[in-house]
Amino acid sequence: MRREWILSVLVVVAMMTSGCVVSNKKYQDALADADSAKMELEKTRQQKNAMEQQVKTLKELNVKFGGEAQAARDELQRIEHGRDKERGSLDTRTKELEDKLKAVSSQNRNVRAEYEDVKRHNETLKSLVARYQKELKDRSRSVTGSLTPSAALPPLPGAAPMAPAPSAPVAGSAAMNVNKASASDMVLFLGLKKDEADRIVTNRPYRVKGELVAKNVVPKETFDMIKDRISVSP
Repeated sequence: MRREWILSVLVVVAMMTSGCVVSNKKYQDALADADSAKMELEKTRQQKNAMEQQVKTLKELNVKFGGEAQAARDELQRIEHGRDKERGSLDTRTKELEDKLKAVSSQNRNVRAEYEDVKRHNETLKSLVARYQKELKDRSRSVTGSLTPSAALPPLPGAAPMAPAPSAPVAGSAAMNVNKASASDMVLFLGLKKDEADRIVTNRPYRVKGELVAKNVVPKETFDMIKDRISVSP
């Protein structure tokens, strides 16, 4: 557009300098065209400037949005990394708590089982103590009855007075019969180990005490410890 306007001006100038005579109307038309071209050129220049400013603004916005987008991506990546790390920590902590819960549950079961064993053992001890107390009372009554002197008979004439019979030893009555006692009784009252008491029960009967060692049922040291507290009555 600018080029056409310049060409029109040059044509008018050339015609004027060459001495050509043009009509006033054509001259006015040429001026009008020149003004129109000038206005069009100015409008085009303004549009160009506006476009350039708009392009500049768009570039600035593009840079700004690009920076914000990069910052958003970085933040998202950081959040995802933190989330993965936190998830890993939570998984680890959850596993630790589950393992701890299993261990505590196992310990609780063991303690409960041990408590039940102790409770049963206490009941057994109570029963054994009651039974042995009864046996000791019965034996004591039996020994007392056997030692009670019969009604005194009048001495025969010329007979020497009879010497009192010696009292029977009481200690032997408290010996535990290894041919009849249970393994738990021997553990409780003789202080034997469970396996030793079980072997004594398994290898019954015994005719003499020494068979406990001869049959390799208990060690000699154990036998020496219990020999005075046991019996082998049938």
